[in-house]
Amino acid sequence: MTFRTTKTRVTTAVVTAAVAGALAIAAAPASASISSGSVSGGGDFTNDWGDEGTISASSHANSNATCLWQQILWAEGAKKSNGKAYTAADVDGRFGANTTAATKNLQSRWHLGVDGKAGNQTWGYADSKLRFYDYAYEYAFGGKILTYSGAARSFYLVRAENGVYVFWEGSTNDNGKYRFASYTSHTCA
Repeated sequence: MTFRTTKTRVTTAVVTAAVAGALAIAAAPASASISSGSVSGGGDFTNDWGDEGTISASSHANSNATCLWQQILWAEGAKKSNGKAYTAADVDGRFGANTTAATKNLQSRWHLGVDGKAGNQTWGYADSKLRFYDYAYEYAFGGKILTYSGAARSFYLVRAENGVYVFWEGSTNDNGKYRFASYTSHTCA
């Protein structure tokens, strides 16, 4: 990720501008937890998610927060119930049997309590894998562009100035389909 082409820089600038406009409209408190309505944080980004709410098959099962969690499962190469790796096609914002199985697989790999739910401990471990993408864009819209660096692949996301996390739907970050990591909204495919 240290080498970027001109096309990638232009794409990043265009996406940054699009997200900036959307983030200017969406006001939310910088505190984390389900009560804030979105996956959010403040201060050091590597400890943002440890106080997030639990998402599972019975809690916020159909949401953009679930979609963000599924992107993490995809980036980590977590295994589904059939033993195959979680794919970008599995990212749909619905916390079903495969998401539960992949979450258990990942919790086991991370040596956490295995319950198939993305709760404080699991979210907290995941945020240790967040990295700055590029300082040059940090002040472009008052937020930080980050990457989630998983065991199998990485993806981009943004923590806006107001603390709300934004991510791109799908396996590419230049498709223009960004989503707010909301616990109550389900706009993922």
